[in-house]
Amino acid sequence: MPIAIRHLRVVSLLLFSLATGLAGAQAILEGERHHPVPGDHGMVATSHPHATEVALEVLRNGGNAVDAAVTAGFALAVTQPRSGNIGGGGFMLFAPGDGSPVQAIDYRETAPAAANETMYQDETGEVVPERSRFTHLASGVPGTVAGLALALDQYGTITLAEALAPAIALARDGFEVPHRFTEGLEQARERLTRWPATRATFYDEDGNPPGPGDRFRQPELAATLQRIADHGIADFYEGETARLIVAEMERGDGLITMEDLANYQPVIREPIRGNYRGHEIFSMSPPSSGGAHIVQILNILEGYPIGDYGHNSAQTIHLMAEAMKRAYADRSEYLGDTDYVEVPLEGITSKDYATELRQGIDPERATPSKEIAPDNPAPYESNETTHFSIVDRWGNAVSNTYTINFSYGSGITVKGAGFLLNNEMDDFSAKPGVPNAYGLIGGKANSIEPGKRMLSSMSPTIVRREGQNYLVTGSPGGSRIITTTLQVLMNVIDHGMNIQSAVEAPRVHHQWLPDEIRIERGISPDTVDLLEAMGHTVEVRSAMGAIQSILIDQDGRRWGAADPRRSTSTARGY
Repeated sequence: MPIAIRHLRVVSLLLFSLATGLAGAQAILEGERHHPVPGDHGMVATSHPHATEVALEVLRNGGNAVDAAVTAGFALAVTQPRSGNIGGGGFMLFAPGDGSPVQAIDYRETAPAAANETMYQDETGEVVPERSRFTHLASGVPGTVAGLALALDQYGTITLAEALAPAIALARDGFEVPHRFTEGLEQARERLTRWPATRATFYDEDGNPPGPGDRFRQPELAATLQRIADHGIADFYEGETARLIVAEMERGDGLITMEDLANYQPVIREPIRGNYRGHEIFSMSPPSSGGAHIVQILNILEGYPIGDYGHNSAQTIHLMAEAMKRAYADRSEYLGDTDYVEVPLEGITSKDYATELRQGIDPERATPSKEIAPDNPAPYESNETTHFSIVDRWGNAVSNTYTINFSYGSGITVKGAGFLLNNEMDDFSAKPGVPNAYGLIGGKANSIEPGKRMLSSMSPTIVRREGQNYLVTGSPGGSRIITTTLQVLMNVIDHGMNIQSAVEAPRVHHQWLPDEIRIERGISPDTVDLLEAMGHTVEVRSAMGAIQSILIDQDGRRWGAADPRRSTSTARGY
């Protein structure tokens, strides 16, 4: 074949390929790569399929979002012991479907009465991290049981016994173990098997966890849950379970007493409220820092055309990182339990304060963290956790995040009761200026005091648009919870993503100290080069968060998005 004809044929093929490629590209651009789960009447998104199933069944049977949330919370205590719990605490937001005020329930753990500011320091005043993380001294007074019961009593329609029934059956009859369950216990084996009750609960005589597909039963936990169903929360805080907790404390020189348990009370609080590009943002108030700083960061970023800059462009990430730095610097100084310290919430969430902070941001250069100190919001005064989101047929929404802190908390199982205790005392500032396990710096506002709630990053969040519930979201992830939740909000509001795409998109994080942008895989190397040229240090690290989200569209249809970063995440609707 003559060369000229051969070249002509090649050119023709290239032109044809280009034309069809452009058509194909157009089709791809017009479609979606990630698809949320639809539901006309109800939607549940949790981190475990069993929890999702039992909560969805409650909705199908006529229960409301709070009924389903409490049922899911107890089910996760059985099926996901690394984070689901009755030995920890958390926060719940409830947004009625009729547009009436959003309510926040604080069931965060509290410091025992015998706790003191220097309890994790040695005789020279140096912090001993092991004490606040892996001993009986690490546990705060648990709040989950009281908090979930309060939610049910105030806003639910079923009884506590009915909400507990699925969890009791899962603990008594067992469930098939997924790979993630086995993997987690294998990874934590050395830390967990040092405690006899934990070893007996989760491992066989040879120290092996149940394998994938094995049926795992928890008879002691089933008995504990049954006592709570029979006798109410009094069993956990004053009865047999309380006595088992105190006996465990005494075995390990812990601090929690019968009086501490009897005195525990969850609190209904006013949620943090902000506005971002016409959307009302509701999130958790202190002792969570999450809501205040999500609103603060959004206020700073509202001054930029983020949508025009593009999703995860160098310019967008640069501005996000600069806003994040300033918020986390303020967190280190001002945030704590408002029952004990004055927190300038109105200032931190003020648009005027955000304008002042924005003026200090160079749009082309990174500001070194050492040059950023906590600012002064006062003049403007006028990482193992689990989250689930639920919307019912009436449009009522629940966003709930709860935890025992690390995976498997302190690692200590209450002998005879079958559940793990939290190590949330590490979330206090053991000493001002010394970072906790997540690298977060704390100050005097978050120092240890008897009865005080430790600062948290948990950020259950609900967005309303035109007065109606629109987006329900929240995540685990320690210090990354705030920025994970923030980015899902921005992905929907600024970048117009569907909720599944918003959840799956690569994430970035900056927490002031250490001075680095942490990114997930999926951010372009060219973008990284541009960020480094601006003066940022960029580090690729493991995936961040496991955010479970629901969006309600203008037609009232629910769209659920489970985060694939956690293999057991499941969204289902009906």
